[in-house]
Amino acid sequence: MKQINLIGRGQRPYLVAELSGNHEQNIELAKKMILAAKESGADAVKLQTYTPDTITLPVKNDYFKLNNGGPWDGSYFYDLYKRGFTPWEWHAELYQYTQQLDITLFSTPFDETSVDFLEKTIHPPVYKIASFELVHIPLLKKVAQTKKPVILSTGMATENEIREAVDTLRSNGSPQVILLKCISNYPALPKDHNLNTIKTLLEKFDCLVGLSDHSLGNEIALGSIALGACFIEKHFTLDRNSSGIDNLFSITPQEFKSLRLAVDTLSQALGNPTICPSPQERGELRSRRSIFISNDIKQGEPLSPKNIKIVRPADGLHPRHWESALGKNATHDLSKGNPLQLSDFK
Repeated sequence: MKQINLIGRGQRPYLVAELSGNHEQNIELAKKMILAAKESGADAVKLQTYTPDTITLPVKNDYFKLNNGGPWDGSYFYDLYKRGFTPWEWHAELYQYTQQLDITLFSTPFDETSVDFLEKTIHPPVYKIASFELVHIPLLKKVAQTKKPVILSTGMATENEIREAVDTLRSNGSPQVILLKCISNYPALPKDHNLNTIKTLLEKFDCLVGLSDHSLGNEIALGSIALGACFIEKHFTLDRNSSGIDNLFSITPQEFKSLRLAVDTLSQALGNPTICPSPQERGELRSRRSIFISNDIKQGEPLSPKNIKIVRPADGLHPRHWESALGKNATHDLSKGNPLQLSDFK
C-alpha cells in the first residue's frame, strides 16, 4: 500500500484529482486520466465506490427524480448512478496501475459493503466521505473502524451535523479527521462559498481543513489556501467537451498544472506569522538610513542639521537618536562621511 504524502500545516498543499464518472465506464480512459493527473501534479487520484443498487432504488417516481436545476435535472437517481459508477472489477487493476505510477489511490465508499471491498482491493491509506453521506452514521462507524484517517466533505451540513459526524468518526477509531469546505452545487458559484467558514472549521473542530472544489477556475482554491486549507480536491477530466458525467465542473490537465503551480507559489508566499525580516531581506538592511556626519565637526562644536544628516546607509546611529543628538557637543573632532556614534557627543 502506498502511503499518503504528508498533509497538514507546513506541508505542500495536497491536490487530489477526483475521477468520479468522467471515465465514461472505459477503463483505458480511466488509466489515461490517472496518468494525466500524475503528470499534472496531483498527489492522489480518487474513485467513487458504489453501484446503483448500493446507493438508491430502481424506482421511477417523483421521489427518485432530480429536480434541483443542476446538470442532471430530470434524471432518475438509479439511471444517473448506473451511468456514472466505477465498475468494481476495475479497482484492483487501477490500484496496480497507480502503484506503477507511484501515485496514491483512495476512494469514497457509499455503503458498508464498499468499505469491505476497498479494504481487500485497493487498501486505501485514507477514506473520503461525500457530503451527501455525512448523515449516514452507520457508514461513518464502518469507515472509522478501519482505524484510518477520514476526509469528510461538509456540503449542506449544519455545525451540529458536522459535530455529530466528527464525534462518530473519532469515537469509533478514526485517528484523524480532515474536514473539507464544500458547496454541493454543480458548478458552485463564487458568491455561495462563504470561504471564511474555513476559519470557523479550524477553530471549532481542531481538524485540518481543505476544500472540495466544484467551482470553475482556481480562485476559490487559492482563497481557501490563504485561509488555512491544506487540501484541495477537484473533479478531473481529459476533455470538458466529452460525455463525462461531471465534465461541466471538472478541471483539465492543463488547468490542473496551473492550479499546482499557483497553490505551491501561494503556499510559499504565505510563510509563517512571525513578523521579522526574511533571510533574503537581511542583506538589504544596510540600505536603511542612519545618522552620518555631513560636515567636519570640531571638538566641542554642537551637533546640528548643518553637520549631521539622516542618510543611507545604516552604519551610523539609529534615527531614533536624532533629537537627542541635536545641540550636544562633539567629544572629539569628527570627519565628514563617517557614521555618528553615541560616544561622539555628550
